Amino acid sequence: MKKWLLIASMLLPSLALAEDAPKLDSGNTAWMMMSAAMVLLMTPAGLALFYGGMTRSKNLLNTYGMVLMAFTVAFVVWIAAGYSMAFGSTEGGLNSVIGGFSKLFLDGIKWTDLSGTYPTYVFVVFQGTFAAITVAIASGSVIERMKFSTWLIFVAIWVLVVYAPITHMVWGGGYLFDLGALDFAGGTVVHMNGGLAGLVLAILVGKRTGYPKVAMKPMSVMLTALGAALLWFGWYGFNGGSAFGANAIAGLAYLTTTLAAAIAAITWVLIEWVLFKKPTLLGAASGIVAGLVAITPAAGFVDVSGAMIIGVVGSIVGFFGVAILKKKFGYDDSLDAFGIHFLAGLWGAIATGIFALNDKDLLWDGPLKESGDRMGQIMVQLESVAIVALFTLIGTVIVYYIASALTSGARVDEEVEGVGLDEGLHGEKGLNL
Repeated sequence: MKKWLLIASMLLPSLALAEDAPKLDSGNTAWMMMSAAMVLLMTPAGLALFYGGMTRSKNLLNTYGMVLMAFTVAFVVWIAAGYSMAFGSTEGGLNSVIGGFSKLFLDGIKWTDLSGTYPTYVFVVFQGTFAAITVAIASGSVIERMKFSTWLIFVAIWVLVVYAPITHMVWGGGYLFDLGALDFAGGTVVHMNGGLAGLVLAILVGKRTGYPKVAMKPMSVMLTALGAALLWFGWYGFNGGSAFGANAIAGLAYLTTTLAAAIAAITWVLIEWVLFKKPTLLGAASGIVAGLVAITPAAGFVDVSGAMIIGVVGSIVGFFGVAILKKKFGYDDSLDAFGIHFLAGLWGAIATGIFALNDKDLLWDGPLKESGDRMGQIMVQLESVAIVALFTLIGTVIVYYIASALTSGARVDEEVEGVGLDEGLHGEKGLNL
């Protein structure tokens, strides 16, 4: 069976053979509905609090609002066209990059249709939450100086121009899927994509006034730590749900996700303790997220030893990006979306090829499954991250300039930035003390 038939049988049951017609499984349906709800919780609760706690108090409400509204706009756009472009099908070579427009507004999908053993509508929602959190991640790089209007327009266009094609290429039967690239739950699709988009935006919008000379301390590390805990909880839906059922692979993803996050937090704190003599709660929270990001592409493919190594190195890579790389090059990635999400996601995507178990019951198609070719799988992973990075870079630049042109510039004026975006843009305060 060709590779595209494999994903079609799981995700697009209308294309499956009649004699193999799936039947609804109430357990899998419940699990996928709960997983979608958990991933939803990650964005307007987990990520919003994680980011909100790290911003300055005068921009708390705006930071939270950028994440919250990114979810709402992205999900509507996903239903309108994103799902069709990611998981639809089209004729000819174009199908390698984009799924087409045959399912706009979910046209042709009935409420009784199944994806595997659960409703297709549930799959649509589950994947929509991934689209929403991916673009929301990028907001962390440009908080405190980007126009709210520019951001909302950017979100709407970026989901279609950048996120949907990458999703199709990796998961929807496109080029990277056919190549055999492994990405269990979104190392390339979500974290590299969102993290690199954030860096591009940060460079194009410019640094915050006073950065890096003016101290810009987090408003509340406690909020950030709470956000990290909610992200960790929601990540079980993120990674466990990517098994597409209440099954043994979901159980494996549960274990590897927990272990990688835990050991990454320990690693980050130990690094701080050795270098700065101060173990911080912010460091622990950052380590948790770095570990979660790193294990995401590998969660259902690796065992305990692989998860531990991926978590440790993911934390080291994230720390390097936050504490060293940003200072070296001087870019103002406000809340370190690039340092943690892109770099840890990049490591995790490559590490998947290194540590994935040579088990045909776990793996998708690829050199490792087809012939046991470990080096071939690693090369496929490298090609995958290179293509995703290049596509995201070019696409994000294009979308930024479109959104900026439509809003007469992307940056708020100096007066608004000085007083804070909460009052200057929204007429509200995040905290009325």
